[in-house]
Amino acid sequence: MSPNDSGYIKKDLPDNIFKAGSLLLVVGLVLGISGFLVDSYRASFAYLVSFIFFLSIVVGSLFLVALEYAANADWSTPFRRVSEFLAAGLPLLLIFAIPLMFNTGSLFQWSHADYIHSDKMLEAKSAYLNTPFFMIRVFAIIIIWILFYTFIIRNSRKQDESGNQLLTKRNIILSVIFIPVFAITVTLVAVDWIMSLESKWFSTIFGVYLFAGVALSALAALTLVSIKLKEKGFLHPAIKEDHYYSLGTLMFAFTAFWGYIAFSQYMLIWYGNLPEETFWFMQRWEGGWKIISILLIVTHFIVPFFYLLSYESKTNPKKLKFISIWILCVHFLDLYWLIMPSMSKNDHAYSLNWIDFVFPLVFIGVILMVFQKVSEKINLVPVGDPKLKRGLDFHL
Repeated sequence: MSPNDSGYIKKDLPDNIFKAGSLLLVVGLVLGISGFLVDSYRASFAYLVSFIFFLSIVVGSLFLVALEYAANADWSTPFRRVSEFLAAGLPLLLIFAIPLMFNTGSLFQWSHADYIHSDKMLEAKSAYLNTPFFMIRVFAIIIIWILFYTFIIRNSRKQDESGNQLLTKRNIILSVIFIPVFAITVTLVAVDWIMSLESKWFSTIFGVYLFAGVALSALAALTLVSIKLKEKGFLHPAIKEDHYYSLGTLMFAFTAFWGYIAFSQYMLIWYGNLPEETFWFMQRWEGGWKIISILLIVTHFIVPFFYLLSYESKTNPKKLKFISIWILCVHFLDLYWLIMPSMSKNDHAYSLNWIDFVFPLVFIGVILMVFQKVSEKINLVPVGDPKLKRGLDFHL
């Protein structure tokens, strides 16, 4: 432990975090590999759901870091390192994308040349929807994210030692550049990985829809981890309820934003009443999917919206932990609802399967392991940031 001028004392996180992550990873890998052996087609879709869930947290966390710098926010500075640690799993996307590359034939109909040539609409899209270009886009996007992550995080960590304010200015510039790049790349992820599962369907608002879920899940992860760390004495002792209020308010805002975008997408497609658009929603309003569609409206919007409406719920750590876990779970349900019907589109009497829920164990385990390892050498609070004092003094 080493004291510093800010009043923060670094404490090592317990090894149990890494052990728990390792256990989840091993169990998840064993069950996941078994799932591929039992039913590789279904396992491909289930893996995609969990992959996008993991991507949401790590890339969304980098977005929150960039957002703080771009907005020159003070209140969030004591929490920023938590988002940085959550984003530390981002380079692993290069590895986790590989299993999906080997299963494009199961996931995407447009990857089959005979299917493309049987439809004039798909032939017109083939310049974009083809396997080589798809793989180039996937790895190019991940590499771009990794580059921004590397430079922004490196400057942040250097500042702990030097206190050089120029590093903040450099990160502001990088963040201002990253945010529009993030918007474009997340839209491409939404189109490539999810929308193209139904190669004839399209929605001009779908990229914004995924962005809302990504930002909300990253906020929920930040809130949950920050409160747990503060309760155990690993964050700065000056963090108080006013800081939690801002986290709760942001989760409330993005919950409302997600609801607005989700309704807007549905309303415009319903109003246009075009067969090439409406079939996507009809597919999710038949058989067992109707129950999940209604459940999603209630759990993803109504419950968190009214739960976070009051001042008390935004400042109560126990309530914020609960709603953070809730939001992470319903984001997974949202991704499940977006992706899995494409697997069962010819079978409306859909039923759950154990394969659908084993891969989250892998990614949650990885997040815990990476977080533990990064925290061993890096402060959990950015002690060299000139905004830290103002952030700790923040009050409503």
